[in-house]
Amino acid sequence: MQVATMRLGLFIRQARSLKDKRSVVKGLKDRLHNRFNASVAEIDRHDSIQIAVLGVAIAGGDSRHLESAMDTIENFVRAQPLAELTSCDKDIIY
Repeated sequence: MQVATMRLGLFIRQARSLKDKRSVVKGLKDRLHNRFNASVAEIDRHDSIQIAVLGVAIAGGDSRHLESAMDTIENFVRAQPLAELTSCDKDIIY
């Protein structure tokens, strides 16, 4: 079994409060979990109003499948209108 992890940095331009930020982050986390069966958590910058860092993990048996899934997740997050992807670090643990 292999585990793919991603660290996604997000900029939420329209967030004016932590409540606004949480709303965007929760929606994105739910969509990632439902669409890709990924485990998602906010892992850093909890007190920052416009910046969020999400950790994403998926497990599988084939590294090519995991790499493809990570690319698909990255493209999905890039396409989100409410959050701008500022960084994406990927890793596969064997």
